[in-house]
Amino acid sequence: MATEKVFPMTKDGKEKLEKELEYLKSVRRKEVVERIKVARSFGDLSENSEYDSAKEEQAFVEGRITTLENMIRNAKIIEDDELNSDQVTLGKTVTFIELPDGDEETYTIVGSAEADPFEGKISNDSPIAKSLIGQKVNDEVTVQTPGGEMRVRIISIK
Repeated sequence: MATEKVFPMTKDGKEKLEKELEYLKSVRRKEVVERIKVARSFGDLSENSEYDSAKEEQAFVEGRITTLENMIRNAKIIEDDELNSDQVTLGKTVTFIELPDGDEETYTIVGSAEADPFEGKISNDSPIAKSLIGQKVNDEVTVQTPGGEMRVRIISIK
């Protein structure tokens, strides 16, 4: 039997997933069932785009529920006391500057379940995070990105 994938995440990240799961189960699921019921009342299901749309939405919601349940069940919470204070690890916020131009960027390294680049949270599986993990302040690192190599120097780890 294949082993289940472990989803490393912060306590806050797990709580966010649990809230989303509760919302999907208690609100969205009922809304979709109601949409299906209304669409059925329109008659012939073979040519009913409202019904097809509602069924697709139901499949999406149920798939997301299954995904969230799996992620929560296999979550590994990253505890603060597990984190080495001077190295980049999962759960840390790292600030670096790009070399030679000096553009500064800050990211929090999180598990893939929590990743949200728009909020500055990158997955530990991303090329940037993989290059930074284990490094220390003032280390210069070459990061392989889809756009090519990038040199950075770490200026802070929190």
